[in-house]
Amino acid sequence: MEPRVGEDAGIEIELVVEAGSWPGERDLAALARWAADGVLAAVEPRGATVSELSIVFTDDAHVRTLNHAWRGKDAPTNVLSFPAFPLGSRGTLPPLLGDVVLAAETVAREAAAENKPLAHHITHLIVHGILHLIGYDHETDAEAEEMEELERLILAGLDIPDPYR
Repeated sequence: MEPRVGEDAGIEIELVVEAGSWPGERDLAALARWAADGVLAAVEPRGATVSELSIVFTDDAHVRTLNHAWRGKDAPTNVLSFPAFPLGSRGTLPPLLGDVVLAAETVAREAAAENKPLAHHITHLIVHGILHLIGYDHETDAEAEEMEELERLILAGLDIPDPYR
C-alpha cells in the first residue's frame, strides 16, 4: 500500500551522510521520503503546507557526543530528534521541523539483533524521529503506547512488520 499525501502538505528533506557505514545516499533518500510520506499520510498534520527536515546519518561517536550534550546521557543511541521550534500542539507541521540524527553502528547492531532488514529499521527510526518533531513522545507509559501504536500504523502502511512484536 502506497501512502498518499495531500497536495497541500509536504516535507522537503535535506539528507546528510556524515559518517558511518550506511547504504548508498540514493537508497537513504528513498527511505527518508517513504518514511516522511508515511507520517504525513497517517497524521494529516496541520500548519505549514511545506516543512523542511534535515536527516543526518552519522556514527555512534557523534551521536554519543550529541546525546551527552543535549540529554546528559554519555552513550550513543539509535536516533535523536532536535525540533527547530518549541513543540506546539501535537500534529502541527511548522515551516521547519528540525533534525533527525541516526547512529550507524547502533542502528546496524539493533537491526541484526532483532533480525530485521536494515532498511526497515532505518525507516522505523526516521518515522520515530519525525513523530518526535511534530510533538509525540514516550516519556510516560500512555505516551509510549500512543506513539508506538501510531508507528505501527504508519509502518503497516509501508508494508513493514510491527517493530514492537
